[in-house]
Amino acid sequence: MKVEIFSDVVCPWCYIGHHRLQQAVRLFEGDVEVEHRPFQLDPDGVSTGEPLLRALERKFGGAGQVAQMTARVAGVAAEDGLDLRFDRALQAGTFEAHRLIWLAERAGRGAAMAERLFRAHFTDGLNVGDSGTLAGLAAETGVEDTGEGAEQVRAELARARALGVRSVPLFLFEEKFAVSGAQPVETLVAALREVEARTAQEKATQETAGAGCDDGACAV
Repeated sequence: MKVEIFSDVVCPWCYIGHHRLQQAVRLFEGDVEVEHRPFQLDPDGVSTGEPLLRALERKFGGAGQVAQMTARVAGVAAEDGLDLRFDRALQAGTFEAHRLIWLAERAGRGAAMAERLFRAHFTDGLNVGDSGTLAGLAAETGVEDTGEGAEQVRAELARARALGVRSVPLFLFEEKFAVSGAQPVETLVAALREVEARTAQEKATQETAGAGCDDGACAV
């Protein structure tokens, strides 16, 4: 089964969603191929090294509201064993980070690269839009940056827009069934099982429909 996860590496709910999907896949114990798809919360964002909290306060209208919002998501993340330190995080453009994930995916290390980028941004306080930082993270994860992937990432971003993806994380199962948001692990496991059952039913229906056809005629 193919599961595509649309996300951005500076999205805290995406970090939680990635973590929960990994747990769900382990519990499902079926054959699941996870593919990482890019999405940019701020397509025009640039990496200035500005503290993320300052940028959020400007966007959402004040320190009080932002403090409440970040405390809530950090609390949810902590329950999942993730350490989100918004006070250390830096605002960053993410196109190049997505390009690294695309490269890593080709080498079978997409999940590891995505996780390292999430942790770099939310825990380590690193600038995930800085070329030097990205080079170090790629090397640490065992990913060779060949410079490729920009065209492919642009195409995947365009596909996300065409599919109508407006918020992330979004999980797309078998290119047919979508689940939005950082859903609980049990919800994702249930989704995997439901898609597995539907796919099997569709296959059986197709095989049955063709079973009575031979020599240009179909039995009624």
